[in-house]
Amino acid sequence: MDLQQWLEERFLPSILFASILLVLGLKFFSKNNIQKRNFNTPPSPPKLPIIGNLHQLRNMPHLSLYDLAKRFGPIIHLQLGEIPTVVISSARMAKEAIKNHDLALSSRPQIFSAKHLFYNCTDVVFSPYGAYWRHIRKICILELLSGKRVQSYGFVREEEVARLVQRIAESYPGTTNLTKMLALYANDVLCRVVFGRDFSEGGEYDRHGFQKMLEEYQELLGGFSIGDFFPSMEFMHTLTRTKSRLVHTFRRFDQFFDEVIKDHQSCNNKKDHKDFVDVLLEVQKNEDIETPLTMDNVKAILLDMFAAGTDTTFITLDWGMTELVMNPRILERAQAEVRSIVGEQRFVTESDLPQLHYMKAVVKEIFRLHPPAPVLVPRESIEEITLGGYNIPEKTRIFINAWAIGRDQESWQNPDLFEPERFMGSNIDFKGQDFELIPFGTGRRSCPAIAFSSATVELALAQLLHSFDWELPPGIQVKDLDMTEVFGITMHRISPLIVVAKPYSSEMKNS
Repeated sequence: MDLQQWLEERFLPSILFASILLVLGLKFFSKNNIQKRNFNTPPSPPKLPIIGNLHQLRNMPHLSLYDLAKRFGPIIHLQLGEIPTVVISSARMAKEAIKNHDLALSSRPQIFSAKHLFYNCTDVVFSPYGAYWRHIRKICILELLSGKRVQSYGFVREEEVARLVQRIAESYPGTTNLTKMLALYANDVLCRVVFGRDFSEGGEYDRHGFQKMLEEYQELLGGFSIGDFFPSMEFMHTLTRTKSRLVHTFRRFDQFFDEVIKDHQSCNNKKDHKDFVDVLLEVQKNEDIETPLTMDNVKAILLDMFAAGTDTTFITLDWGMTELVMNPRILERAQAEVRSIVGEQRFVTESDLPQLHYMKAVVKEIFRLHPPAPVLVPRESIEEITLGGYNIPEKTRIFINAWAIGRDQESWQNPDLFEPERFMGSNIDFKGQDFELIPFGTGRRSCPAIAFSSATVELALAQLLHSFDWELPPGIQVKDLDMTEVFGITMHRISPLIVVAKPYSSEMKNS
């Protein structure tokens, strides 16, 4: 090793680190002088120089923010690197924020990972508030996710539920990796609805690497990457390898979308049921010149629909079945209801769902304890507001901790227990009007796919309850289950759910 190489390896990291500290230090002290004028911000835990409160987030931010809220209140102020941040952790405070200030809190911060994955944030979720966002949200609500459109995909959901049941039945009397089965189901439904075909046959699911792509997607978009809190220092994303992961994941999605769109453009056959690609290409072709959609815009919207839809469906079903296996009394009551309504029919239909009141309570309880996005996608204030008696300056990042709100003792008795009974006879729903339960967000920036997602979850859960009796493998007890979570923009369990699924009906046993 020559002298120059030795010096570079020995001293370059130290010089780089010292340079970072110098830049941050200058910013910190200049920002401190500005912040002295913000005399009425919400309560805040003690800060460190330069990094502020970043050290208090740890590796599970939703838990850290929940602990801070218990100490400092339902609205707190954090200085996360260069980013002034407000965290809301109660239904009461979320209601005040959205009821009184929804418009002022309707924009999104420009998160580095979202800019790279979503074609410069031209999707519905991460696009900043403005004319473009209003335009594409209208397209999603009227063209992609209208009640009529969601209903038209009922045959897809029913066919994919039948395939899910068949896959699980084939594993008996052995064990089944239910987590993998649920991931396949969610992926197949979304692929057929969004792209017009599934990719689970012939090894295509593994060839495209959907599971790995989705895992990278949800981790990269977690919103708590260290570089996102120092936007003036983009090189930090390179140092932490975030940028290289983003580039790799983006290329895989982009190449996949290019293939799918090319196939649709070369196909002249008329379809009985249009998929999302068909609809968006049609909208793009017929649009006014004032608000044209580019092909990158189309791909950004497709990524929203595919990735977000797949992840939230899979995570909700996986957590739900985990909770039911851990709570046999609740499992038996839910099964009894479904079987009494459906009878000896082999398959549940969507027309059965409105009668399944206890099962719907189970779904609400899953959303309360395990919201797919534990901390909702961050908002950014576009003007100064007053919230909870405190001043919230313009350009403040707003986190709403849905996970904490589901455990808010002001709203819930025994909040840590899985008790679907709490929703029986209750009007509380998850559609964004009841702030105690907002897994899909609320206000202008709520998820437009609530009806689609709930139908996909409810039909699958009802069928699983009807078709099988569920047990843990021999020698495995509830206490042995690993409940460790992987935090990202959505949050799943790190270990798969392995179960024994005994077919219930004689028809199922002979299939």
